[in-house]
Parts: sequence; C-alpha cells; structure tokens
Amino acid sequence: MAKGGGPGSKLGGQSEVAPLKRVLLKHPQDAFQSFVVITEEWKRLGYLRQPELGKAINEFDRFVGILESLGARVDFLPPDPETSLDSIYVRDASIVTDGGVILCNMGKEARSGEPMAQRVALESQGIPILGEITGAGRVEGGDFLWLGGGTAVIGRGYRTNDEGIRQLKQLLSETARELIVVPLPHWRGPGDVFHLMSMLSPIDENLALVYSPLLPVPFREHLLARDIKLIEVPDSEFETMGCNVLTVSPRVCVMLEGNPVTRFRLEEAGAKVHLYQGNEISIPGSGGPTCLTLPLLRGA
Repeated sequence: MAKGGGPGSKLGGQSEVAPLKRVLLKHPQDAFQSFVVITEEWKRLGYLRQPELGKAINEFDRFVGILESLGARVDFLPPDPETSLDSIYVRDASIVTDGGVILCNMGKEARSGEPMAQRVALESQGIPILGEITGAGRVEGGDFLWLGGGTAVIGRGYRTNDEGIRQLKQLLSETARELIVVPLPHWRGPGDVFHLMSMLSPIDENLALVYSPLLPVPFREHLLARDIKLIEVPDSEFETMGCNVLTVSPRVCVMLEGNPVTRFRLEEAGAKVHLYQGNEISIPGSGGPTCLTLPLLRGA
C-alpha cells in the first residue's frame, strides 16, 4: 500500500453510506501491468474490449483525486504475479466488517489469486483478518452489502454459492444482526459479470438506487418495508452501469459518466453527484465505482 495505513489502523463501519474515511484501490499500473499482459488476458477474462493502459492510468488518477477531494484516504494494493487485470476491481476479493476482513473465495476461477494477494497486503498493514471462505464455498464481495442497522445482504448467484453463504453466515455471527439472502437472476448466464450490486446501490439510510426489472419481488418489498425510497434506473442506462454508484457520504456519490437520466433522478432526490470517466477502467471489464473500491473505514 502506497499511502497511509499502519499497524493498528481502524477499519469497519458496516455501512455503504456513512462518510468514507479510508478506501483500498489497485492502480491500473499494478493491475494491468503492461500492454503485453493486457493483450494476453483481456479476451480470456471476458472483457468487452482491450483497455488502453495510458488512458486507464489517467482516468484512474482523476478518480483517485475525486475520492481524496471528498475526504477519503486512499491506500493502494501492490502488484502481485498471481492476479490478473480483474484485480483492479478490489471489492470482490474481500468483505470488511467491524471485526476484521473476511477473505472471499472467487466464483470466477481466473480471479482465485486475489484474496491471498489482499491478505498479504492487509496483514502487512496490521489489518486483522476475521476469516476466509474456503473449500467448495464461493463468495464475491460484489454480491455483499450492508443495509444498515447491522443487516448484511448477500446475493446468491453464479459467483456466490450456498456453501459460501453458509460459511459467511458463521463468520458474521458476532458482527451482523442478520444476513438476508437474495436469489439473483440468470440474466446472461454464468459467464456474465452480474452481482447483487449490479442492481442495487444504497445512497442514504433511507434511499437506494435500483434496477427493479431484475430485483426479486420479496427483496424489493423488504426494502420498501424498511421505508427505503427507491430511485429507478432506466432500462437504457442499466447496461452502462447506471445502477453502480459509490456513496461517499449520505447523498454524496460518485458515478460513471454517460448516465444522465439516473444522474438527474439522483439529484432530484437531493444527492450530490460526482462524475468520473471510465472508458478504460470501468467499461471494458464491466466494473463501476463500487467495484473499483474496497471501503476500509466509514464513520461520522
């Protein structure tokens, strides 16, 4: 990690909307590495097209600048030979709790080296590891979120399976009040990048951005029963990751440019929206701002 950090550093917050104090990222210089690596990996990993390293670096540096301007301290993961281009999407390999970090076990086999790479980096900074998903269990962090009041939510899909959820529930027994399991749709099948956070982004304790056509009815009803107002992402902006929005503090968020209707609806609900360009760091690998960030500490 190139910035901040150190033994005994605080982490946690168990929220998707509390003020972001510290966040972990991986720079494309370290994830993409070189033109040669990108050329060798992008098709195998299912990217929509080949990212351009120089442009990716510029986009990412501006993205980091937005986060820092909003008060977040940014830490960086180092390069690791056991990881791929996908390691830029740091959220998927770990889950942060008040009791420590839970290391995931990736549903995408090509990403299997990422949790261990994160373990090495986190432990070097004195960040406690609460546990890990092992064996046949599969969990990816993009399928997990905190809903408030100690409620954790996990999506059951192609990247997260029943055994992984069983292990996760045990690991969360001391820190989460409940774990809600949300069945995910088939959508475009096992090879597609589809997580719980593809169709839900909390914006405030009582406000969430959703794509209702893919949201299971019982879970949508649960959100409404919690008095959470839902902002609907239009069909035309779901494919461009309009529903993938990072909240930096209540009703202050960062989203990928090119989703004007969603932006308008967020602002109409009182949110302050900061845009970033993700032509190289987000669109080729289908990973928005929540995917690019692993919040380590949130709080007042």
